Amino acid sequence: MTIVRWVGVCVLFLVWVCAPALSAGEIKIGVVNTEKVLRESRPAILAQKEIEKEFQSRDAKLRELSVQIRALQQDLEKNMAAVDEEGRRSKERELAGLSRRYQRAQQQLREDLSLRQNEEYSLILERINAVIEALAKQHDYDLILQLQDSVYRSARIDITDEVIKILNEQE
Repeated sequence: MTIVRWVGVCVLFLVWVCAPALSAGEIKIGVVNTEKVLRESRPAILAQKEIEKEFQSRDAKLRELSVQIRALQQDLEKNMAAVDEEGRRSKERELAGLSRRYQRAQQQLREDLSLRQNEEYSLILERINAVIEALAKQHDYDLILQLQDSVYRSARIDITDEVIKILNEQE
């Protein structure tokens, strides 16, 4: 089957499938940018602040460890000639140990932070989906798409700001 014939068959199939819906009336479509909702809605902002507060002490400990590493590294570079071979090796081992501890702590912090953010965002996404479903029923939408980004969408079908407004009112 040639490509032209295949495309023709696909177009005919789409017309056949969509014809009843088109003849029944106008299809109402809406689009929501969930990324924007997760960035700008009050529940998402509050969740992000709560997460930052939760991880503040661990982040401070990580910064302290970083300061210790830099201080030890500077001390080692500055006093390289004055320290005997055994003292230098001891300081290098201490520096390597601190660096490994820092990397492990940093990796663990990133994993825990990501997990915590995913937990909060999944709860918020459930709320977003409930708001979208309510809007769809209230305004007789036939289809609402959740898009992260698109090249173009008409302001007429973009209901993102309305979803954000409803979420903000729920808080």
